[in-house]
Amino acid sequence: MDTPIFKQLWQEKYQIVPNNLKKLKKLNAVATGFNANIDAVCFLSGQKLKALIEKAGLTIDELTHIERKQILDEKDFLKGVFKTFTLGIAEEWICENESVYEWIRAELGYDKLQIGGQGGIMANVLSSVGIKKVFAHTNSLPKMQADTFLKNDNLISFDENGVAKPAYLIDRKNDIPLIHFIIEFKRGDILELEGKTFKCPRANRFIATYDPLNLKLVLDENFMRAMKSEKLDFVILSGFHALQEKNDGIALIKKAAERIKEWKNAAPETLFHLEIASTQDLGIRKAIVQNIVPIVDSVGINERETIDLLEVIDQKALAKRCNEQTTAENLLKAISIIKEKTGIKRVQLHMFGLYMTLQDKDFVLSLEDNFNGMLCAAVVAAAKAKTGKTDDGSIKKVVYDVSDVGLIELDSLSIALGQPDLALKGIGHYRLWNLVAIPTILIENPLTLVGMGDTISALSLVCAKKM
Repeated sequence: MDTPIFKQLWQEKYQIVPNNLKKLKKLNAVATGFNANIDAVCFLSGQKLKALIEKAGLTIDELTHIERKQILDEKDFLKGVFKTFTLGIAEEWICENESVYEWIRAELGYDKLQIGGQGGIMANVLSSVGIKKVFAHTNSLPKMQADTFLKNDNLISFDENGVAKPAYLIDRKNDIPLIHFIIEFKRGDILELEGKTFKCPRANRFIATYDPLNLKLVLDENFMRAMKSEKLDFVILSGFHALQEKNDGIALIKKAAERIKEWKNAAPETLFHLEIASTQDLGIRKAIVQNIVPIVDSVGINERETIDLLEVIDQKALAKRCNEQTTAENLLKAISIIKEKTGIKRVQLHMFGLYMTLQDKDFVLSLEDNFNGMLCAAVVAAAKAKTGKTDDGSIKKVVYDVSDVGLIELDSLSIALGQPDLALKGIGHYRLWNLVAIPTILIENPLTLVGMGDTISALSLVCAKKM
């Protein structure tokens, strides 16, 4: 397909986004949960990483010998950082050792503090696009956490007495700050070790999480009680990925599933969406698939998380194929298997350069609605990557330069499926279900990538609601 004409065709489709985003201001209310925390962002250079590795006395062989995807000592931390730096992938590893957490603070510090946790990030994004009320679940809300929420009166949480207030005005003085370290790398940065040169292939991040409350999935009962009487359009959930099987994580997931069922039964018109995050604990990953996914209406997922889920639904051969060839065709097959095995009504996948949504033909949001929502999500995500913000002014700065990578993937997918209209219109079908696929907007040298997937998933769904 002629690339310039193909690109122009899709850039014209993006022209509907400003008017569609304005409609969000008519949306009544959305709730996000369950994890909100403080992200301490640290920009780590290859040179600094080299110094840390040499100080720890680690060889390349040791760095690449990963026995566990959790942080029990300083060497585990450096192995995780080395892996994500050299492979260009994003991962989150849990740190349960307070002394290691203090070591990270001392060695790296941070460049800035910002909202963290899928629930917290999505609350900020959704409030910034003008939804009338956004309720944020917070199991810890001291002033340090409150300061990371946007100063928007439509972003609401609850004080220690259960009183609803703008989140930024709350100071639950007895709560402890929950701080996660976000280690970010720049594309093209160089790490030299033992005479070998490693080049960071993509701007990416490694997350080291030390969080005693979210690791126990502690729920704010004031929030849970209040949500029973609120008329919500959407509930956006995440936070289960931080649990661990050895710390009663499976029991906590089952207990949370019962709470979600009660909530969902009391609000039959509310759509419940789950953001699947990077889940290193295999038992927890399986428990999420078995207990949480079947009771929500929609899930959001990236390519890495797709492969991880395939591994727990006995699809190891397909997981291997997707890992070796992370193409839209392979990933579409993967999410269709996930959909079939779990019974989920809608799966939204965000891969590099392309978004795909696979949903039931009778899903409450139409193909056209989903198409519009995904375009809006791409623009807001581009604004976040470019400026770090998602307000109207930041969104207006986005140039609709549609990704060549996404266009190529979409064209290849349409050929493989024998559906030329998929490439031209972004709408098609796969097996028994409806399919929407759009090339997205990629930002060169993004300011930040934290929360990108959460932004894409939440807005793809929320922006699809017809108003």
